[in-house]
Parts: sequence; structure tokens; C-alpha cells
Amino acid sequence: MIGSLVFPPIGHLVQWKGILFKGTPFEVNKTVLIMWASVAIVFGVFRTASRRASLVPTGVQNLAEATVDFVQNGIILQTIGEEGLHFTPFLLALFSFILVGNIFEIIPLVQFPANARMAFPMFGALMVWAIYNYLGVKEHGFIGYLKHATVPPGVPKAMLPLVVLIEVVSKFLLQPFSLAVRLFANELAGHLLLVTFAVLSTTLLTAHTAFLKPITVLPAVMLIALTGFELLVAVLQAFIFTILTGVYIAAATSHEH
Repeated sequence: MIGSLVFPPIGHLVQWKGILFKGTPFEVNKTVLIMWASVAIVFGVFRTASRRASLVPTGVQNLAEATVDFVQNGIILQTIGEEGLHFTPFLLALFSFILVGNIFEIIPLVQFPANARMAFPMFGALMVWAIYNYLGVKEHGFIGYLKHATVPPGVPKAMLPLVVLIEVVSKFLLQPFSLAVRLFANELAGHLLLVTFAVLSTTLLTAHTAFLKPITVLPAVMLIALTGFELLVAVLQAFIFTILTGVYIAAATSHEH
């Protein structure tokens, strides 16, 4: 607290009281409602687009088809190749859900991204980890996949134990952790920035000292600019999470070794 300027603690900004099933593992709070809303919106958009499909796309169909084209051309073909197009439903759902969950950060009265809580980023990362490892084992066999994933070609035998250890830690431990933390940290940081400038704007505007009121324009302008920036970050983080998923699937199923 600085004078009349009070910044809410971080814990207050990312936690809410439960609405249903309080005190149980199935407690429903604001974050859960945002995730449910994200699922409903994604399902609704693609369901509506498929039911009202026309030769010349407009409205919701145009949005849905643009998203599909982006995922296929900008993610799948760039990471896995044409043989990976059958992953379109999975990667499209992943990208769309993360994007919508992120965009809630700039929606009035909600103003919180679902991925600023570690729950979904970690769940999503573990799901991706399980999928690409399963695909690797399916493609190469269990022993073959372990060798494929941990033994780079051309490594001198003397260096092999150290390299294998590094690859095991990197592929099986750090990849899912970094995937989750990258999404979570960026969304939480953006949320804290918006809260900071919103608090500054409100405090200066309601200050009893007259000369402080004109200064409100500075944090207000920053708040508007950061809101636009966070929209870009929402798209970028959904893209990064999804394209890394494509990279991991391609690495697990490739035969370059």
C-alpha cells in the first residue's frame, strides 16, 4: 500500500471462492466456469459452421474455416507435414480452446485468462506428453522409441552416457514442464500488468488531490495499449503451445535417426 494506492495480492487475483461443491476436489469457481464457457464457445462455433456450411463462407463459417486453414497450413504442414493432417481435429481443438481461454482476459466483467491458473496448462502439457510418447512407442516400439528419443546419431561412445542422461531429462521431464510454464507464466504476467494499470487509473481518477486527476490519462493509455497487446499474446501463446505439440509429435514419429 502506498498512500491510498492499494495493489491486491497475487493470490487474490487468481483465486475465487467456490460456487458449487465447495471444499471438494470438484469445486466449481470462476476459472472452472471460464473453461466450461471456452469449451461451449469452441463447440458452438464449429458446430454452427458445419450445420450452416455454404460454398461461399460468411460469418461463423468464415471464422471456423480460417482457423482450420491456419492450423493446417501454419502448424501441421510446417511441423509434421502432409502425413500429419489427420491430427487436425486434435490440434484444432487444442489451439481453439487455449485461444478462447486466453481471450477471456480482455472480456469485460470476466477479465481473467483461464490459463493464468496452472491447472489447464499442466493438464494440457501432460496430455500432449502422453500422446506424443504413445505415438512414438506405436511407431518405433518401446525399445526403439527410447533409442530414437535419447540417442542422437553420431555421438561418440565416450559421450553417450552424458548425452543420454541429458536427452532423458529434456524429453521426458523438461518438455512438458516448460510447455505448461510458458503458457501459464505469460498469461499470469499479462493479467498482473492489466490489473496494475487498472488500479493506477482508478486510484488517480478518484484521488482527492486535484492535480493527480489529469495524470490518469497516462496509465489509462497504457491500459488500453496493453489490452491490445494481450490480445496478440493470447493468439501467440495458443500458437506456440500448439506448434510445439506438432514439433514433439513429429520428433517422436520421425525416422530421421
